[in-house]
Amino acid sequence: MIHGFSLMILLAAATAPTPLYHLYQQTWHFATPWLTAVFAIYAVTLLLALLFGARLSDHLGRRPTIALALLLDMLAMGLFAVATSTVWLLWARAMQGFATGLAMAALGAAMLDLDRQRGAVINSVAPMFGMSMGALGSTALSIRLSSPLHGVYFVLIGVLAFALGLTSVTSETSPRRPVTWASLRPSVGVPVAIRRAFWAVTPINIAVWMLGGFYLSLMPSLVMLATHAGTPWLAGGVVAMLTLTGALGIILALRQPALQVLLGGAGLLLAGTCLIRHGADLASAHEMVAGSLLAGLGFGSAFLGAVRNVLPRAEPHQRSQLMGVFYLESYLAFSLPAMLLGFVAQRQGLLPAMHLYTDAIIVLLVGAIAWIVGQRAHLHHPAA
Repeated sequence: MIHGFSLMILLAAATAPTPLYHLYQQTWHFATPWLTAVFAIYAVTLLLALLFGARLSDHLGRRPTIALALLLDMLAMGLFAVATSTVWLLWARAMQGFATGLAMAALGAAMLDLDRQRGAVINSVAPMFGMSMGALGSTALSIRLSSPLHGVYFVLIGVLAFALGLTSVTSETSPRRPVTWASLRPSVGVPVAIRRAFWAVTPINIAVWMLGGFYLSLMPSLVMLATHAGTPWLAGGVVAMLTLTGALGIILALRQPALQVLLGGAGLLLAGTCLIRHGADLASAHEMVAGSLLAGLGFGSAFLGAVRNVLPRAEPHQRSQLMGVFYLESYLAFSLPAMLLGFVAQRQGLLPAMHLYTDAIIVLLVGAIAWIVGQRAHLHHPAA
């Protein structure tokens, strides 16, 4: 499916800078907080695009909105390619975040228009595969290219241009409607009847995206610091491991009961986080890879479990508002804690900062699992 390919390429472009962050630091000698700011601004602009642009394709049409997003992402790749300072990186990452958020909303809607069941599955797994492709592809190119801080992005511009060409031959699935400011205003909220279930899954959802933010910002630096690895493959590999196994976790969990998926995913995430922490302390690459594998399975299945335990409880007309809340919560957890981690790492060092960060994730998971197990009779929902 063309739209699934485009979604994978956009998410591959989104993770491509991650394995290169340590090269940027070595080249420009900037502090760790700048690194997390470059990461976080992507999450913030992506969230804004999801909230304010999610309904844009309902009015402009799916195909024009997807094409606009691909063009903006190509422009962002161009900014990366000519970047000479962290300010350039901030602008490039901000534009990329907006393009990716706009594309995710339009591509997701287009795939659901074509096939609701198949589209929902592709929407779940394509981003995970795309992020893996971006991390591994960027790592491979950084080894082979003489100037990876430029060449990686020229390759991505070519692939995005190919996706744009494919998009131009797709059929439009949504008629155009007049655009007004009121029609684009984001609408988010949690219906009163399901707030108990929503708050029950919130700590797990926050823990999921805190770990994701850590991986896409500072995990490569932690791997290089802890293991003194002489190859960038390990740094890029652990990021790919998280997202690839995240996709696998989603696929394996699709037919399982929602509450079982949520608790199982939270347990895997907890085990993986503890193993990653222990591996970093012992400078064990094997433990960090194994921890990434477990955490990835939990990353995908726990998020799927959180959504499936709440979304079916809402009435159809309430679900878009509820997903808006999920997006808001997820991307705030994805960006803000990672920014704080950067400031702590600058003052205390990356390993002590990682201890504080994983402590917070572990507390959230243990508390949530204990509470949900105690309240599972009240949280069961036959439609989930």
